[in-house]
Amino acid sequence: MLNALCVNLNELTLAHARDGLRKKEFSSEEITRACIERIKDTDEIIHSYLSVFSDSALCVAREVDKKIRDGEFLSDVAGIPIAIKDNMCMKGESASAASKILAPYRASYDATVISKLKNARAVFIGRTNMDEFAMGSSTENSAFGATRNPLDAERVPGGSSGGSAAAVATHECIAALGSDTGGSIRQPAAFCGIIGLKPTYGAVSRHGLLAMASSLDQIGPLTKTVEDSKILFDAIRGKDVLDSTTVDSQIQNSEFKIQNLKVGVPKEYFDAGLDPRIADSVHRAIEQLVSAGAEIVDISLPHSPYALATYYIIMSAEVSANLARYDGIRYGYSVENESDNATKLYDIYANSRGKGFGAEVKRRIMLGTYVLSAGYYDAYYLKAQKVRRRIQDDFKKAFKKVDVIIGPTSPMLPFRFGERVADPLSMYIADVYTVAINLAGVPAMSVPFGKIIEKNSKGLDVAFPSGVQIIGKWFDENTLFEVAGHIEKTNMIKR
Repeated sequence: MLNALCVNLNELTLAHARDGLRKKEFSSEEITRACIERIKDTDEIIHSYLSVFSDSALCVAREVDKKIRDGEFLSDVAGIPIAIKDNMCMKGESASAASKILAPYRASYDATVISKLKNARAVFIGRTNMDEFAMGSSTENSAFGATRNPLDAERVPGGSSGGSAAAVATHECIAALGSDTGGSIRQPAAFCGIIGLKPTYGAVSRHGLLAMASSLDQIGPLTKTVEDSKILFDAIRGKDVLDSTTVDSQIQNSEFKIQNLKVGVPKEYFDAGLDPRIADSVHRAIEQLVSAGAEIVDISLPHSPYALATYYIIMSAEVSANLARYDGIRYGYSVENESDNATKLYDIYANSRGKGFGAEVKRRIMLGTYVLSAGYYDAYYLKAQKVRRRIQDDFKKAFKKVDVIIGPTSPMLPFRFGERVADPLSMYIADVYTVAINLAGVPAMSVPFGKIIEKNSKGLDVAFPSGVQIIGKWFDENTLFEVAGHIEKTNMIKR
């Protein structure tokens, strides 16, 4: 048994856990218990989870172990403890999107990704913390308290999927699912030193995902390795009749040779706002590809400087529409249950939303309502949609010359708690290299590379990896996996 070798089962990669289960070196129940024990030991500080499904997780694990003993062939994710971001519906469980307004809500159905993983016999270990309704870049906006970065508890883990990223990095699960609207998988992956994939828009069903911005949202994996990312992605991808935006498109399986690879490096991604240490790490990752035979092509994405403003206009407009359903009447938090004075319909609406939503959510609802209003629709929202088309065209033009595009995931290292809360614009800038990918709908992955040493408050050295972002053609995730895998192999960071 592997336990005799004193291996911490919760620290296994998904691929190693899968192989060990098939070889009967250990059981799913043992892995699951190891993750639960790790959560008990660390989550009081890190706060990755909003709830842990200990009993149901162990029950499923035992069922998988029996199937293995009976010789049944199981999927690649069977018996693997996986954490789920709190904006994905799981029947009978809370799905609050880390918001007070949905705190009483329990999902009445499974999201499609949950159904797929249930059918594959994955073990759901718990639901993870996040920025409220996925609005934020630090997981400080959760109504239930912030999540801390496992590398340095004084710093943020990124957002909005900070809970999922921290859970993977802390080995509180084997892998996790997050959602990415403007970088919410990739940025926390970069901050926590793990792998984060934002798939092509339409590659993974959004049915059962509590919507933030419907034309931008995408579910994807957060994992310890590139190989794990592919395994989990393959388990959840595919067309869904319940989501009309999914497409019946085969993920490309072309023969990959790094000697034939053309790598685009956009000049706009290396401006004055980028931490020079991160720039150096990204350039060193590019050099590793060059040494293996790849060709570097200097490219331009000329509308990139407008991506952040375009994103926040379109995203806020869709937020305004999507969150209108949370009114304190049909489900969720309502002041009607707290006060006899809340008898007028408008008062119930206004007070429930006023008390149920946090400051950042209110800010984006108001901005979105403003840009959609009669006097400002053409001046803001319509123009933003036109710029979005230009951004998509930039990527189409670039991909006629190159196979992938490489740059930084974030312009900065993880920042300290409270450092950017008072200035929303300084927080938004953390997404400057990620939002264009969602506007264009292309896939992208963040891979840790190198290390940058910073001092914590006690004067001790803390090593932070840089996030290298690899951007691919529509539905060409397999090339991303190959390129990211090569960078991962040359990375000297030992997780």
